[in-house]
Amino acid sequence: MKDRLFRILLLASAILIPLICAGVVYALINDSLEAFDKFGFLGFLSSSDWSYTEGSESYGALPFITGTLATTALALLFCIPFSLPVSLFVGEYFKGTRIAEVLSTITDLLAGIPSIIYGLWGFYTVRPLIMALDISPQGSGILTASFVLAIMIVPYASSLSSEFIKMVPAELKESAYSLGATRAEVITKVVFPVAGSGIFSSYILAIGRALGETMTVTMLIGNTNYMPTSITSTANSMASVIANQFGEADDLRLSSLIAIALSLFLITAVINMIGKMFIKHARIQ
Repeated sequence: MKDRLFRILLLASAILIPLICAGVVYALINDSLEAFDKFGFLGFLSSSDWSYTEGSESYGALPFITGTLATTALALLFCIPFSLPVSLFVGEYFKGTRIAEVLSTITDLLAGIPSIIYGLWGFYTVRPLIMALDISPQGSGILTASFVLAIMIVPYASSLSSEFIKMVPAELKESAYSLGATRAEVITKVVFPVAGSGIFSSYILAIGRALGETMTVTMLIGNTNYMPTSITSTANSMASVIANQFGEADDLRLSSLIAIALSLFLITAVINMIGKMFIKHARIQ
């Protein structure tokens, strides 16, 4: 009887998760239909207008999609030089040592820091620095948000990458050393080819994490509803425009914000699926 009840509990839990996901998708689609009916699906995604003046309302998601993708891409560019050395340090050079454990603990700690704290740190530290260097007069913008966002996703990319690096069979590395290969040659010709798909998947998942970040980006990106023209421009991401305007929105504007949420959900889901495919491929290899 206990075993049967346990099986029923497991089955109920397994069914509940897809139902919740389906409920989220249904709610987003249902509440965004007004915007899509008014502007069309492709029209909404490709329009750069965002005006909520009564009588001449016009909404388009392109500025926010651009801001989101630009911020995420730049954050990934900043993230790689930080995260890849950490993953090699923990997973290969000092694998199993005390110092690697300490660094892993610090990295995990960084992953658990609330995003609002990163936002405050960026606002009072990174933003004034960018202003002092005369990179951007206002300080806020895609560049500032991307740099702080990169620091946030470093723990996700480095911890997962180090696990894949640890999975490289020792026999392969020892064989390379026995043939006279240097440490650098083992890394580039053995570790990276074997763990490459796993490392790549870790960055795909880090991108998924960066796409939906709200508070940090909201505090640093500048929150303007125009198409950004450079990395120093102020902008809005899909998450930040929802956070800024959802409380005061109604009718068509509210439906447009939910349509942006649906678009963000779909983009993030596709990227996470790609990452999981690479992880599965890495495990098979």
